[in-house]
This record gives sequence, C-alpha cells and structure tokens, in this order.
Amino acid sequence: MEEGNFKVYKYRWVVLAVFMLVILANQMMWITFASITSIAADFYAVSDLSIGLLSMSFMIVYIFMAIPASWTIDTYGFRVGVGIGAALTCIFGLTRGLMAGDYTLVLISQIGIAIGQPFILNAITPLAAKWFPIGERAMAAGMGTLAMYVGIIAGLILTPFLVTSMDMQGMLVVSGMIGLAAAVLFFVFARERPPTPACPPGMEARSLMWDGLKQMLVNRNFILLLVVFFIGLGVFNSITTWIEDILSPRGFSSTQAGIAGGLMVVGGVVGALVLPMLSDRRRVRVPFLNLAVLGATIGLAGVTFATTYPLLLAASFITGFFLLSAGPLGFQYGAEITYPAPEGTSNGLLLMMGQISGILFIFAMDAFKAPDTGSMTASLVILIGLMIVGFVLTTRLKESALLSGQLKE
Repeated sequence: MEEGNFKVYKYRWVVLAVFMLVILANQMMWITFASITSIAADFYAVSDLSIGLLSMSFMIVYIFMAIPASWTIDTYGFRVGVGIGAALTCIFGLTRGLMAGDYTLVLISQIGIAIGQPFILNAITPLAAKWFPIGERAMAAGMGTLAMYVGIIAGLILTPFLVTSMDMQGMLVVSGMIGLAAAVLFFVFARERPPTPACPPGMEARSLMWDGLKQMLVNRNFILLLVVFFIGLGVFNSITTWIEDILSPRGFSSTQAGIAGGLMVVGGVVGALVLPMLSDRRRVRVPFLNLAVLGATIGLAGVTFATTYPLLLAASFITGFFLLSAGPLGFQYGAEITYPAPEGTSNGLLLMMGQISGILFIFAMDAFKAPDTGSMTASLVILIGLMIVGFVLTTRLKESALLSGQLKE
C-alpha cells in the first residue's frame, strides 16, 4: 500500500501478530500462580509469600534487566531482542513444567522467564516504528498492550481450571507448550524491518538518548506522572499477585478469584479502547486521567468491601476499566509532555516505577495481613488512600502543549 512517498507492507500485520503471541505467553506465565496461591502453597509446602515471589520475581528482574534489554534491542534490532525473550520464555516455560514438583527449580525457571520479559515488552515501540506508518504506531503499540492484558486474563482464569482438571504439572506443561508455539511462530515469521521504511525520510524512530532522560527528570508534569504510575501500577501488580488471598477470607473460591481477576483485566481491555479514543477525539488528556484514577479508586473500594459475588465482579470490572485505561493514556501523555525525547524512554521509566512499587506493595500487603483471619482489608484501605493521593496529583497536571497545538512537531 502506497502512502505519500513511502510504502506500507501488509506483512506488518503478520509480524505484529506473532509478536503479540510472544507477549501473551510471557505475561500468562508471569501471573500463573496469582489465582491459585493457596493451592500452590499447599502443593509446595511453602508460605503464601513464597508463592507471591514467583510473580514478584518478574518485577525484581525487570529493574535490573530493563536497560540491558533496551540496549540489545537498540543495537541489534527488535527481532534479536524479542528472539532472546521468546527463547527464554520457551525454554524456562518448559523446564518449569518438567520440574513442576520442586519449588526451587520452579522459582529458577520463573526467574529465567522473567529475564526474557523486558526483551519482549521493551520492543513494542521499535517494532511499531519499523513496520507501521506514523498514523498507525499508537494503534500498533496499543495492540501490544492488548496482548499483555489478554495474557494476564488467560493466566488468571485458565490456571484454576487447568489445575482442577489436570494437576500442577499438567497445567505448567500446557503453559510451557504455549510458550514453545509462540517462540516457533516468531522465529519463522518475524522480520526485522520491511524492504523500505514505513515512513518518510527522517521519521524513523529515535534512539534512546541520555539527554532525553535528563530532560524528563526535570519536567514537573512528568515527575507527577511518575508518582501516579508508581501508585497505580503498584496497586494493579499487588492486587493481581494477591487476588486469591484478598478474596478467600471472605469465602470466595480460587476459581471465583481467578474469574474476578480476569474480569478486572477484561474491564481494562474495554477501558483502554474507550477512554484513549475519547481523549483523542476531545484532544485532551488530563481530564481523562482524572476520570481514570477516580473511577479506579471507587472500583477498588468495591473490591475491598464486596461480600457478594455479583458485587465483586462489578467492582472488579470497574477497577480494571479505569485503572488499566490510565496506562495508555499516561504513556501517551508522558510522550507528549517530554517531546522531543524518545517515547521509549518515557514509557520505560513509567513501567519501571510500577515494578518498584509492585515489589514494595506486595511485601507490605503480606506484612499487614491479619494474623488470625488472613484478611488483607487493612492493606486495601491503605491502597485506596494512595489512589486518592494519585487522583489529587492528576488534578495538578497541565495539559499537553503538543496535543493542543501550542507546540508543533
């Protein structure tokens, strides 16, 4: 397809599709144990926190591997970078299943999969820049985000059913086979770049620059956004990690917890499609960020105090709809207010904040757990308070000058 003075290739959709499969497989393995915490703790004869560590390892590893992964992608290309991530996901996904009876070996395998995560997630923007025209890059990046959400949904909802119908090893082997299939398809069909650039000369993606990083760290609006992401992503990561422990003291089963967690992400998929689209049409970001954080706070209150299953499902959907829709809104807002710094730099910093807060919040929630009942209500009330702080901070943000036309690209 010809667009202006450059050509766009249909094969871009094939590359995007196999890339999304790799993202899906990796994220499904991250969240595997969240909805079966008590089952896994009994199976391995370890504490709930030890099971939480299987998910938390992804956040810890990301902090150390994000920069090396980005350097690899920038230096050798997204196919090499994602190939490393896909191979690690495949290999350690299979070893996790084959050695499913030993907690230590499962943890080592989980760390191996976690090392592959930044090689995959950090390649979303480079892939979009190489294969898609400028008018489709946000959509392409959004599809990568959608694959993340679908992988989380699959991990939360399918895991309890697979464990019940098979056993722990059978479930982990199935997960590993999905990783194997995704890796094979990626290596067979993925290409580094189209025959000719999918954009006019000079519009190729910029590389990661330290100057851009320095500019971001003195940008008042971006600093506020970092704090909002620290709270919001920390809340999401900790809730999805402890979803069963949050709900089981109120009598909800692991299957119900998995469905509630999955519905939260389904709500996020819908919200991530609706709110950013409305934001684009109205050409404003800040009011929709306000709405997203406020709505997520209300939904979280419902998850905290719901005692009936229908109310829990409704609250989970509302939480996901607003909390996860804040992600793409925030990524785009961050890229606009830090222009002309590279988008990958702002996105990487925002994701990094979520990994750090996720680790802190997960440990804190376990520490605040009621010793007699195991209730995490106190922790959730504190998270609600933090979300209120996040909402107040979003009201202090200034609208994007780039979006409003005050600043020209």
